[in-house]
Amino acid sequence: MISTSKAATNIKMSSQTGRPAQQTLDSHSFWKAGDYDVGPTAKCPPEHGQLEHARVHPKFLHSNATSHKWAFGAIAELLDNAVDEIHNGATFVKVDKIEITKDNSPALLFQDDGGGMDPEQIRKCMSLGYSSKKSKTTIGQYGNGFKTSTMRLGADVIVFSRATTASRSTQSIGLLSYTFLRKTGQDDVIVPMIDFDVSSHWPEPIIYSSRDDWSANLKIILEWSPFASKEELMLQFEDIGPHGTKIVIYNLWLNDEGIYELSFDDDDEDIRLRDEASFGNLTKLHQIRQSHISYRLRYSLRAYVSILYLRKFTNFSILLRGKPVQQLHIADDLKYSEVVTYRPHLVTGPNEVTVETTIGYVKEAPSLWVCGLNVYHKNRLIRPYWKVTPEGSSKGLGVVGVLEANFIEPAHDKQDFERSSQFIRLEAKLKQIVTEYWKSHCHLMGYQPTSAGALHTQKGSPVQPPGGLAACVEQEDVQPIVSLPANIGQDLSTAHPSYENRTSVDGSGSILIDQICEENIQLFMRCEEQMQKENVLKQTIEGLEMNLKEAKRKCAQLSVYLENKKQKIIEQETGNI
Repeated sequence: MISTSKAATNIKMSSQTGRPAQQTLDSHSFWKAGDYDVGPTAKCPPEHGQLEHARVHPKFLHSNATSHKWAFGAIAELLDNAVDEIHNGATFVKVDKIEITKDNSPALLFQDDGGGMDPEQIRKCMSLGYSSKKSKTTIGQYGNGFKTSTMRLGADVIVFSRATTASRSTQSIGLLSYTFLRKTGQDDVIVPMIDFDVSSHWPEPIIYSSRDDWSANLKIILEWSPFASKEELMLQFEDIGPHGTKIVIYNLWLNDEGIYELSFDDDDEDIRLRDEASFGNLTKLHQIRQSHISYRLRYSLRAYVSILYLRKFTNFSILLRGKPVQQLHIADDLKYSEVVTYRPHLVTGPNEVTVETTIGYVKEAPSLWVCGLNVYHKNRLIRPYWKVTPEGSSKGLGVVGVLEANFIEPAHDKQDFERSSQFIRLEAKLKQIVTEYWKSHCHLMGYQPTSAGALHTQKGSPVQPPGGLAACVEQEDVQPIVSLPANIGQDLSTAHPSYENRTSVDGSGSILIDQICEENIQLFMRCEEQMQKENVLKQTIEGLEMNLKEAKRKCAQLSVYLENKKQKIIEQETGNI
């Protein structure tokens, strides 16, 4: 990013390049805000003593943020940053709505009492791709989450942070404004920042180059932020305390209908996704499902955050609109739960990795068709209610599981996993776990165990689900849910047991979905066994090669020894003669 001390200079230079001085935002909808043409830019030579640098166009801020398909995924990124501050003494993070007095618009507030950021740290935070998190236990690692998440939620963000070290106390303000960059026609990302030394009673500006540059940064912040005066800016630090960070995201994005994506009015203690909460006319079965956490997490931030972290916090709380979020441990509400241990085969890394999967029936089963596995990574939920059994199969209905898979890597938006070979093998193993659990426990819930005879039922004679749900399923009008991450549990109305049998193309017989699934699982497991055997053979070969190399070395030494011995004997015999 461009040096903040040159903000005013760059604005003056841009006005001299022939580009329009004002470029309006064509759309306040996030998915359309990046639709504009990039005009010609004039590349200015670097100043004396400065090196060339790669510039970042403001349009990249938007395209980079599109990695978040789901607004709640962006909010989770900011919560992760606060949770990572627990080791710096953070005891809370609060998420709330505030009003911007300049235009009476809503804004999102994130505030924590962690260690805060000093001037150097806040510059790294506002830069692209830099991460100071090197711990194996912290969630953040790519150095991109703050930028993608804030720009996904709104066009602009202002950050206030106060940090206290042994040497001094500082407070810093940084502005990342897509609106400012677009409307002033910038072709490089400018992030105005100002810092104060607050070690003494009065805040003293920290000057890096000149007071004019510091004043230019302050002027930009006052013009493009929600705060019109320096006094208003300083008031934002009053509730931060000796250390902590406050993030205000404003100019929140609208949906295609021209209303805010996030709804603050449906529930005074929640933030909801407006499009996902609009289910329309719900059938009785849909109303039952909507009350379950697997469906509420789609549109309710409080529901989503309640299962976002696997282990419950002891001295840390998440405050959503003034009320603490009660953490929910999914495994605590399972019936007939068991713990299944899986030791994945890893090509690299530690050889002994154990993954424990807690699996059981959801407490509302069999009246509620909810199933899927909740997969966490480093305590953070990545895939909620992941349905690993095939569509159209009744096997696995009501079965829910929880596991922490730290041996596979999440994608950048932390809403899915990278599809590596280890992930594919994990998926096969989880299919086997669910299938075996279903076979041994389905009778406890009143389900009919699947057998070879039952699978060959006549076409048109479906197996009736328990609890008299057949009529509800047949009358159900399935409403499509838009803009959700692909990994969130799919609508299970398609999982009617009557779909167990599928007629082949020539009508000669039925394709047994469950049998094919089991055969695939067995093939995956055989492949896993073969890979393990292959790994053992490779290690054996490597050991033998090392032994052979050592034997050759000893043979060479013995050969040299014998040759020397032979030479000495010849010399002795020659001397005797």
